[in-house]
Amino acid sequence: MISPVVATAGSTDPASPLVVLLHGRGSHEGEILTLAEHLPVGPEYAAVRAPIPEGPGYAWFVNRGIGRPVAGSLRMSMGWIHGWLGLVAPPGRPVVLVGFSGGAAFAGGLLLDDPRRFAGAAILYGTLPFDAGVPTTPARLAGVPVFVAQGERDTVIPRDLQERTWDYLTGESGAVTVARRDPVGHTIAAPALAAMSDWLPSLTDTQP
Repeated sequence: MISPVVATAGSTDPASPLVVLLHGRGSHEGEILTLAEHLPVGPEYAAVRAPIPEGPGYAWFVNRGIGRPVAGSLRMSMGWIHGWLGLVAPPGRPVVLVGFSGGAAFAGGLLLDDPRRFAGAAILYGTLPFDAGVPTTPARLAGVPVFVAQGERDTVIPRDLQERTWDYLTGESGAVTVARRDPVGHTIAAPALAAMSDWLPSLTDTQP
């Protein structure tokens, strides 16, 4: 695979917490980097371009339906981004994942595959990658901080996957989950973004 294209904002200190921003299907790193303007000062924000061309943008995996990754494709992309993380985030540097839509599924896959690698994850308006080769067993995320936001009017992500994600993250996963639903469609609600901004400092030891 190609080397990652990464756009950054925030801290330039290589020891600062790293918040990895993962865009949705058909989007690109420049769009999701704008979230950094609304998030706490202190971390480095790194928006990574997904490796697979998709329409006007890029995707994290080949899917077999919306929110349903092909296991081999997901595994390949996870290995690819782990290679990058190994260079920019050595042991001891906190890494938080923030994914929107298809990026949420990818963030969820990374977290489920290796829960201890990450300080936490935000799953925004997406689904976990169920039945795609990563474990979703009870207590898999025991003690891991997770933020999940969904739109009550979201008709892009299948409702059954939204419900399954919500139930797993607030229940048997064992995660320490902050969960909210707002009266929006497939878009980030301003109150959800504010809540995530309040949540992040507890993971990165920064001040909002």
